This record gives sequence, structure tokens and C-alpha cells, in this order.
Amino acid sequence: MCIAVWIWQTHSQYPFILLSNRDEYHDRPTRPVEWWGEDDQKILGGRDELAGGTWLGCTRNGRLAFLTNFREPNPSPSAKSRGDLTLRFLQSDIPPIKFAEEVAKEATEYNGFNLVLVDLCSNVMVYVSNRPEGEATTIQIISPGLHVLSNAKLDTPWPKAQRLRRKFKELLDMYDGKEIPLEEMVVKLMSDNVKADLHSLPITGCIPEWEFDLSSIFVDVESNKGRYGTRSMTAISVTSDGEVRLYEKYLDINDGVWKEHTMQYQLSVCGRRL
Repeated sequence: MCIAVWIWQTHSQYPFILLSNRDEYHDRPTRPVEWWGEDDQKILGGRDELAGGTWLGCTRNGRLAFLTNFREPNPSPSAKSRGDLTLRFLQSDIPPIKFAEEVAKEATEYNGFNLVLVDLCSNVMVYVSNRPEGEATTIQIISPGLHVLSNAKLDTPWPKAQRLRRKFKELLDMYDGKEIPLEEMVVKLMSDNVKADLHSLPITGCIPEWEFDLSSIFVDVESNKGRYGTRSMTAISVTSDGEVRLYEKYLDINDGVWKEHTMQYQLSVCGRRL
């Protein structure tokens, strides 16, 4: 189902830091983070090999996007793949707000989603969601600050979202004025498997047992459809000089071993401090 936490335009050294977990069934074929795509549209991100899209990606020209599913009991099996929305934004040069308006025109063709679109060079971040069902698509400029996105609307105070928000802020405060170690953030925050109290579980229409299984930041559960849980944990930092650093720890389904790698690049077109 996924969860993400980030700071935006409030840190003296890092205009943007993102931590994100991707939860998925273990039998869904997936590529770890790597550079892929056409030469002039290279994307750094993981890849859903079944549908071809991505849940999180970024580019050298300052575009970045990520999404989470909106938790609901009976998603349509015939809906379009939500990872295609992220991919299309990364491949385009349309400003985030204009792209969001285009997404709104086709939002009913997808199961519930939360989509975040970022242009690092213009300092614009936009949130798009097609839920609650039957309501107009939400398009919102995201303000500077600390934000959490799980499987409800942006900044909804679900227990695990509140827990991640608190722990993220504590770690940021601890490294105030220092280089922030992405690997440590992933280990300390994104591998947290503490479940919520039963009385505090969200009500989404899913059965309580499933809500409980998904109530931790790091998820690992056997379901009637197979093993499901956190497949990758990713951290991205962007410095005011435009240096992007991405760290990923991912589960290699082929051998059941957790692996990690780090990638860095320089934003190529901003031409100024962020």
C-alpha cells in the first residue's frame, strides 16, 4: 500500500528529503531502482514489470513523482495502472499543476490514488487524488513543511503516519546543521514493524484483520493472495546545490535477500540554488 514522509522547502541545506516504502505482493515482477527509458527521457526509479510504470521516480531535469494507493475494499481489476501516471509526468515537460488538471479529466479510469508531482527547479509540488469516490478530483499545491502520505488523503493522521511523522522530525532535529545519513533514516524509520492499537485502526471498509496487518510502517504478511509487504525502502535527498542522492534497500525476490545501493546525480537545468 505504501507510505511516504518528506520535508519540503524548510531545511537550510536540503530543500527536499523523502523517505518512502513500497508495499506490494511478492509475486509481482519488479525492477529495483535504476536508470531506464529513452536517452533524452532517462528516469531513475524502480519499475513495475507487469504494467511498465513506476511508483517513484526522478529525472536529471528536476522532475520527481511518487504515488500511493488509496485503501478501499474492492478495487476494480480492470482499472488502468496508476504507475502510468507517475511515468507520464516524468516523461513530460508539462508543469505540475497543468499535468494534474489533465489527470483530473481521466481520474475515474483509475482505482484510488494519491499522486505527488514535483518540479524541483521551479519549487512546485502538487498533490492529486481521485478519492473519495464520487467527489471532484483533489488538486492541491503542497505548502512548505513536513508531510506524510499513506493510503488516505494527504496528512491524514493514521497511527502509522503519525508515528512516522514524529520519528522523522526527531531524526531531522538530531542532525540539525549536519549531513543527513539516508541509510540510517531508512533503517531507523522505514523498517519499523510496530502495529497500531486495535482501537485506533482506520475504518476504510477493509476487514479489521487486514487493517491491523497494514498498520505498521514496514509491512510483512501472508494473505490469501500470497505474501504481501514492503518490497523496497527508498530515501532521496536534494541539496540546495542541486545534488540528488538516492538510497534504496530492496528485497530481491529471486533469492530472498535484502540488497542496497546508492545513486547520485546533479540536476542539469536549474541554473540556480534551490
